Amino acid sequence: MQIRLDPYTAAPDALKAMLSLEDYVKNAGLEHSLFELVKTRASQINGCAYCLHMHTSDARAAGETEARLYLLDAWRESALYSPRERAALAWTEALTLVAETHAPDADYDEALNHFTEEELVNLTLLICAINSWNRIAIGFRSVHPADQKSAHAAE
Repeated sequence: MQIRLDPYTAAPDALKAMLSLEDYVKNAGLEHSLFELVKTRASQINGCAYCLHMHTSDARAAGETEARLYLLDAWRESALYSPRERAALAWTEALTLVAETHAPDADYDEALNHFTEEELVNLTLLICAINSWNRIAIGFRSVHPADQKSAHAAE
């Protein structure tokens, strides 16, 4: 895959704004394990290899189990996720696929059962942020580190 452009050099102020949002959601009080599960699940839905590589690596480094990462795509069929995580994952899917789902009341109501209103706003901003990062990485063909190594080895 060929990188289209580096958004950090093409529009540094725009990326600074994205990084400010990222800093906010990272420090908004949501547990780190939930943060990485949400980022990974949205990235799975969007098919973003760069973000999947980053967030599964970060999750592992923070102590996330392989089983939970492997089964994330099928979280509804697994008992490995807490009710709070399940509510966050449902809300993540609803907002990532918003054109299809229109953010169903059932998902919203379940999220409110497990998150305060402030936490739900922060969770929503987290979902917005990862969906934006996915679109930046996919749109500009960002290459995750393993691909970079493979591309250099093939040269």
